[in-house]
Amino acid sequence: MSSRRGRITDEEINELISKLQALLPESSRSRSASRSSASKLLKETCSYIKSLHREVDDLSDRLSELMSTMDNNSPQAEIIRSLLR
Repeated sequence: MSSRRGRITDEEINELISKLQALLPESSRSRSASRSSASKLLKETCSYIKSLHREVDDLSDRLSELMSTMDNNSPQAEIIRSLLR
């Protein structure tokens, strides 16, 4: 940290950007982690998180549909319930 308490340094920002890039899909990782691209990286991260939310919602809907067609006492239903715990 710099001499000002609570202030983040450029080096720390670049490190955080690099860590964030590592969490994104491969296509986003190939870009440099310069501070000038931080804004674009944050926008891409937000878009990626939104797409993950949509994917989770879709999978949840599909799972609900599948469960509604199953016998609740079947071995398959028990396996699915155990995976959701």
